[in-house]
Amino acid sequence: MPSHPAYRPRRLRRTEALRAASRETSVSPGDLVLPLFAVHGAGVRRPVSSMPGVEQTSTDELLRDAEEALSLGLGGVLLFGIPERKDDCGSEGYADDGVVQRAVRLLKRELPELLVITDVCLCEYTSHGHCGVLRDGDVDNDATLPLLQRVALTHAAAGADVVAPSDMMDGRVAALRGALDAGGFAATAILSYTAKYASAFYGPFREAAESAPSSGDRRAAQMDPGNALEAVREARLDVAEGADMLMVKPALAYLDVIHRVKAETGYPVFGYHVSGEYAMIEAAAQRGWIDGPRAHEEALTCIRRAGADRGVCYYARQFARSRAGRSPGVRI
Repeated sequence: MPSHPAYRPRRLRRTEALRAASRETSVSPGDLVLPLFAVHGAGVRRPVSSMPGVEQTSTDELLRDAEEALSLGLGGVLLFGIPERKDDCGSEGYADDGVVQRAVRLLKRELPELLVITDVCLCEYTSHGHCGVLRDGDVDNDATLPLLQRVALTHAAAGADVVAPSDMMDGRVAALRGALDAGGFAATAILSYTAKYASAFYGPFREAAESAPSSGDRRAAQMDPGNALEAVREARLDVAEGADMLMVKPALAYLDVIHRVKAETGYPVFGYHVSGEYAMIEAAAQRGWIDGPRAHEEALTCIRRAGADRGVCYYARQFARSRAGRSPGVRI
């Protein structure tokens, strides 16, 4: 007769109740932040062709989406803006009546309990699509910092709870922290895109945010995909400069980086499950190649298991609807 070990791991896999009882990592709606794309106008819902279920929306429609996010128990929203006009210095990005500033004021007036995070970058607002001031074809790091300060200050004045610099300029966390403190916004938190990689997974986002560079690319600012120790150095710099939370982007392709940043700093870490990662799952699911909802949930679980405290996720509403017993395709 064969002998068997006293411990049989399959005992705890036999039923869903047993699997749930022994599950090490789980995801709840409150662990997810929903990105939203604000445009000017009223009654606007403009689908993003490369990201099924994602839309550019005017602020009135964006409010509806934010109301649903709050009712579903999501952990907040992350706002991006698409301006009416672009120029070399991205001036609508720091205009008091810019689309993000208007959206923030509306959300904080109507939904004061909703966590509102704003993207601080200039790529959506510049005519050339780069993240700052161009000098001889390159982004001038130090000339860009004052403009990022102005963006953050207008977002904070509108009521943003958190500003999230995604530009990858050196020293921008210290610049923003100093400007916010001096401007009377010491309570406004900074979520720094600590490790934002020069990734091939951003294509659909650049359609949604209308932010593709008109020439060149962003490899001189964003991190090389082969580097992980550099992410730890970046994280330590951001913490020293005053960051309250840290972001790793992309998330699914950089789970090891999420783990290292969390282990090295102990700070709250967000993982951005980016547009290309989302779109690949959606495209395969539409062709019947994979189970889409199950694949999305597995991806989010992996991001949490790697060490992320929160996931920024385009699938957040569908995930939360399924937890609430609603059809993933139903909007309330």
